[in-house]
Amino acid sequence: MRKIATSIAILCAGVTLTSLHGCGGGAETKSDFGKVDPIQPVSDWVMVWNDEFSSSGIDATKWSHEVNCTGGGNNEKQCYTDSADNSFIANGMLNIVALPAEANAEKPYTSARLVSRNKADFKYGRFEMRAKLPSGQGSWPAFWMMPTDSVYGGWPKSGEIDIMEAVNLKVTNAEGVTESNVHGTLHYGKEWPNNSNSGKAYALPGGANPADDFHVYALEWQEGEIRWYVDGYLYATQRQSDVRYNAKGEAVGLRHRGWFSEYFDQSSGELETHWDKTPFDQKFYMIMNLAVGGNWPENVNNGGIDATAFENGQSFLIDYVRVYECASNPATGKGCETIRPGYDDLSDGLVEGKAPIPSPPSSGIPQNLTIFDGTPNPNWPAWDCCGGSTPALTADAQRGDVYEFSVGATPTVNGFVSREAFITDPEGKPTPFDASPIIASGSISFDMQVVSAPANVASVWKFKVESSEGSTAVEIDLTQGSAGVAPVTGQWQSYSFPLQALADAGLDVAAIDVLMIFPAWDTGQGAVYRIDNVKIAQPNQSLPKLVLFEDGVNPDWPMWDCCAGSTPTEEMDDATHGMVAQFSIGATPTVMGFITRAANGGADTPFDATALIDGGLIQFEMKVVSAPSSPDASWKFKVESNNSAEAVELDLSASVEAQSPVTGQWQTYSYKLSDLAAAGLDLSAIDVLMIFPAWGTGEGAVYRVDNAKIFHPDGDAPTANGLTLFADAAAEQWSIWDCCGGTTPTVEVDDASHGNTAQFVIGAAPTVMGLLADDDVYYDASALLATGVVRFEMKVVSPPNNAAAAWLFKIEAGDASSAVELDLSASQEGAVPVPGQWQTYTFPLQSLFDQGLDVSAIDVLMVFPAWGSGEGAVYRLDNVVITNP
Repeated sequence: MRKIATSIAILCAGVTLTSLHGCGGGAETKSDFGKVDPIQPVSDWVMVWNDEFSSSGIDATKWSHEVNCTGGGNNEKQCYTDSADNSFIANGMLNIVALPAEANAEKPYTSARLVSRNKADFKYGRFEMRAKLPSGQGSWPAFWMMPTDSVYGGWPKSGEIDIMEAVNLKVTNAEGVTESNVHGTLHYGKEWPNNSNSGKAYALPGGANPADDFHVYALEWQEGEIRWYVDGYLYATQRQSDVRYNAKGEAVGLRHRGWFSEYFDQSSGELETHWDKTPFDQKFYMIMNLAVGGNWPENVNNGGIDATAFENGQSFLIDYVRVYECASNPATGKGCETIRPGYDDLSDGLVEGKAPIPSPPSSGIPQNLTIFDGTPNPNWPAWDCCGGSTPALTADAQRGDVYEFSVGATPTVNGFVSREAFITDPEGKPTPFDASPIIASGSISFDMQVVSAPANVASVWKFKVESSEGSTAVEIDLTQGSAGVAPVTGQWQSYSFPLQALADAGLDVAAIDVLMIFPAWDTGQGAVYRIDNVKIAQPNQSLPKLVLFEDGVNPDWPMWDCCAGSTPTEEMDDATHGMVAQFSIGATPTVMGFITRAANGGADTPFDATALIDGGLIQFEMKVVSAPSSPDASWKFKVESNNSAEAVELDLSASVEAQSPVTGQWQTYSYKLSDLAAAGLDLSAIDVLMIFPAWGTGEGAVYRVDNAKIFHPDGDAPTANGLTLFADAAAEQWSIWDCCGGTTPTVEVDDASHGNTAQFVIGAAPTVMGLLADDDVYYDASALLATGVVRFEMKVVSPPNNAAAAWLFKIEAGDASSAVELDLSASQEGAVPVPGQWQTYTFPLQSLFDQGLDVSAIDVLMVFPAWGSGEGAVYRLDNVVITNP
C-alpha cells in the first residue's frame, strides 16, 4: 500500500466558519521557549530531599542495602552485599564497587544495591544524580525507581522508571565502535513475559564517554509525562497515551501512543486496559546499583564478561542525589517543565510507547474484510508461526500475485495474523475483525492450490481461526468447509466456513485476529501451497453512501465558500457530466467545498463512514476551467469531522490516482478512508469536504466538481439476495459489453414487463457479448454456493443468419483464471431460444463450481451464439442476477 503523506490541520476550531479569516492558511502556534532555561530547573523546583554523601558513612535513614544473590532476575553474576568493600563514602563520594568474589562463592562477583524504600518515596518531581560511571564488558550501573506499593500488580504492571542505565561503557567492538550510550526507559503493561518497555539512548556530544568524567543525570516526572536529561539536555520524553474518541464517545484509536496499564477492576473484577496516567501515578522509591553481567550486557558489544575489567574492581562514583518538588503544583508535578523545542516531537525527543491501539467498537453495521486478494493487507501479514520461513508473494499463471507457503522439517502452521508482534509494515497495525454483525450469513473464505503435497501421505489439511490473542480458537479439517472437498494437488479450490458454525464451535467472532491453513502439526514437511482471495464477508451487505453532488447538489450538503462571500453555482458542462458544481475564487483568500453544518446552511447531518473503513473512498471529479493566477498555487483536499474537532489536509496529488489538475480536463481523485482515519480523522461524523488552491494563492481559479461521494466500491452492487447485474441498467462498476465485434451494446425499451433491456447486435466480426466488471472488481458468490443460481431472461429479436448456430452461456472469474461455458439448453429450464419470446435461463452455482468456476471472483457473464456463427443476431437481456432462489 502506498503511504499518503498527511498534515492534520483543524480548520479554525471553535469559531463559526463564515466569520473566519485565515481558514486553511496553516497558521502556526509558536511556544516561547525563551521563558525556560533548558540547562537548569526553573525557579519553582524546590529541593525537598538530598544526599550529598558528605558524611563518614552511608546514611541509614536515607538508604537500605539489599543483600541477596538474585539481583534483578536478569541472570546477573553478582551477589549484593552490605559490605564496606562494596559500598562506602570517600572524599564526598558514594562508591559502589563491583569486585571478584572469593573462591567457591555463589556468584563470581560482589557489588551493592542501595534503595530508599520507605525512607524516601516520591510521587512526581525532579530526580538528579551527579555521577561517574564504571566501564568494561559486563558492567551495568543504574539509577532507577520502583513503586513503593505494587498497586496495579507485580512487575512490571505497577511500573518501573529507569532514570539512567549504561552497559559495557568504553568497550570497542570488532567494528571499531566504542560503547558510550546511556539509556532512559519505562517498563509497564501486561504481566511478564508479555510486558512492554519503551525508551531512548543518548550519547554525549563530542564523543565524550560517561565513564571518563562526572555528568548530571536527571528525570522530571509529572502527571502523564516523564522527561530524561543529561547535563541539562532533555533527550527523551514519554507520555501517557492519548485516546481518540468518535462523536459517540467510543475509543477508535490513539492520537499519541504512549504507556498503558492493565489491571483488574475492583468493581467488575474484569481485566481492563487503561490508557491513562497509571501506573505512573503512585509513590516510587530510588535505587542505585552496579550489576555485573546479565542478559543485557552479556549479549551486546563484545559479549560475556571481561574478567580483567573487574580484577581490581569497577566503581560507580556518585557525587550527590537530589530530589525537587514542583512548588507550582506538587499534587501533579506540573508547571515546572524544563523543556526545549522538539521535546514533544516524535522525530526528536518524544518516544512512542507500546500501548495497544484500541479497536473501534462494533458499529452493528455489517462490514467485510479482505485479508488478501492479490495485494497484501499491511494489517494482516502472511505468517509462518514456527518454521522460520517467510511467506512469499508469487506470480501465479492463472491468478497473478498469490501467497506461497512452505513447510520444512520444523513443525509449523501458516496463515495470516493481525497481532502487534507480527506486523512489520510501518503502515500496519493490529486490527482484530469484528464479524459479529455478519454472523448470520457471513463466512471466512479463501482459495487454495497445493503445489506439492506433504511427504506424509496421511497428513490432514486443517483450517484454524483464533480471536482475542488466542483466547478462543476453532480448528477443523478443510473438508468441513461448505465445499466439503479435500485439496487436490495442482488445482485451485475454494473453501468457505460459515461464521455461525465457527461461533457454535466456540469462537468469539467479535475479535478475529488469526487465520491459519496448514497440514496437521508435524505432518506437513514438503508441503508447498498457495493462497488467494482471503476474506471474512457476507454476500448481502448494504453499505452506507453519501452523494454530495451528482447532477445536482445534495440539499443537506450545500456548496460552500468559507470566507470570500461568493455563492458557488450549478453549471451545465459536457454531455457526460451534465450539471456540475462551479467554484470561483477572487482576491479574498478562501477555501471551498461542501458542508452540512447548520451555521453554514446545511442540514446538520454529519455522515458516519465507520462501516466503510475497509475499502471505502472519498471520491470526486474535478475540472479546472481557469487556473489560479499565482504560479505557486498548489491544490488541496481537506476533510473535517465532528464540527472541526478533527481534520486531515492533503495535496490533491496524494490521491490514489496521484495526479495534479490539468486545466480543461476532467480528472478523478480518490482518497482511502482507512488512510484518512490513520491520519486522525473521526470517520463517524464527517461534516465538511473541501477542494481548493492553497490559502491565499487561489485568485483567478474557476473549477468544477462532479460525482462527489463517500462510498464503498462494492457497496452498491449487492442486493438483498446477491448481485443484480442488469435490471433497467447495468450495475455500478459493471457494463454491457461487446468483446470483439466493435459495436456498442445499447439500452432499449421492450415491453411493459421488462422496460429497459440490454440489446446486443452481432455483425460480420466474430464476437462474444454480455456483462463485464470494471478492472479490479469481482463478485464473491461463495456464500451463495449451496443454493445460489445465475439467472437471466433473454429474447432473440432476430436469429443469426446461420440457422445451425448454437446459443451459449459463459461465465468467468478472476480475470479469466477460471471459466465455464455451456449450451443454453443446459440450464435448469432446458430451453432453447425461440425468436420473439422472453425466456428464463437458470444455472446453479454449485454446478458451475463443480465444473471449475471460482465463484469468489466472478467478473464476466456472457450470452452469445457460438463463435463465428452469430452474424445477424439481435437479442436482449434483462433481470440478470446472481442470487438465492
